[in-house]
Amino acid sequence: MATNLPKRQAANARKSVIRWLLDSDPSIRWQVMRDLIGAPAQEIAAERARVATEGAGARLLALQGADGRWGGAAWNRGWDSTMHVLMLLRDMGLDPASDQARRAVDLVRDRVTWNGCGPRECDGDAFFQGEVEPCINGQVAAVGAYFGHDVRGIVDRLLAEQLPDGGWNCEAANGSTRSSFNTTICVLEALLEYERAVGGSQEVIGARLRAQEYLLERRLFRRRSTGEVIERDRKGGAVWTSFAFPTWWHYDLLRGLEYLLRAGVAPDERVAEAVELVVSKRDGDGRWLLETRYPGVMPVETDKGEGQPSRWNTLRALRVLNWSSAAN
Repeated sequence: MATNLPKRQAANARKSVIRWLLDSDPSIRWQVMRDLIGAPAQEIAAERARVATEGAGARLLALQGADGRWGGAAWNRGWDSTMHVLMLLRDMGLDPASDQARRAVDLVRDRVTWNGCGPRECDGDAFFQGEVEPCINGQVAAVGAYFGHDVRGIVDRLLAEQLPDGGWNCEAANGSTRSSFNTTICVLEALLEYERAVGGSQEVIGARLRAQEYLLERRLFRRRSTGEVIERDRKGGAVWTSFAFPTWWHYDLLRGLEYLLRAGVAPDERVAEAVELVVSKRDGDGRWLLETRYPGVMPVETDKGEGQPSRWNTLRALRVLNWSSAAN
């Protein structure tokens, strides 16, 4: 529950939360230093370098097989596959220029295919060629662009699959003409990562901005037609107002706000309701909980457990609140 504290008490509470966040894994610490306390660039870089050699990041890297795969697959439903681990390493901010990242991701490029993980026509395709579903291809393109690999083929495919309402849907191949928040957020993150890596063409930027408007005109969680709140997604039943980490393919309000922050969107009244919901979830200690975990096998643990204070969700929420308050 959100609390209204006197300024001094609020400042002390924030300091306590920052200490709690810093008393954690390097993957969290370096992002706190960069985004919340404005540490010197040299100190941030030194802390970020530890992601490859200590803590959860190092444990993830150590799980890679000699064939380049994690979990024995390019993709699976259990969250411990090659794609899922690379997504998690991206969230953790593993430096793409580090020797450890280069070795691991080059091994994926050279040895991992979609054999047995997707449609048969993709069996012989290399990992960074992607497969057919835009939600999966969005995640592959996001990690590929982040780690410096060529994903132009996937991006071209995604551009061709954008629906008239501005978003994407994995069910479009089965006749759906309405976009999915889940699929759209995966593709939005991919296009933004691609722009950052290689620069955005007019076509890529235009597609991303149309999809961005898809979210904004729905105020991140309302139906455009009626304005009613979309309480949960149709496909997986996930509640968009419950915050998870990692999010995997699922959309929620915090993930939508984080995308807008990273894209440099100036917050306006269309995000105000979503931001207020984030504020309302801060507990009396100034922290946010891990409200839900999606079923599956995690490759490494990133938080204490569902219903417990979450360093990841607290970091993410504080970033969003900094972004929204800076515009006021």
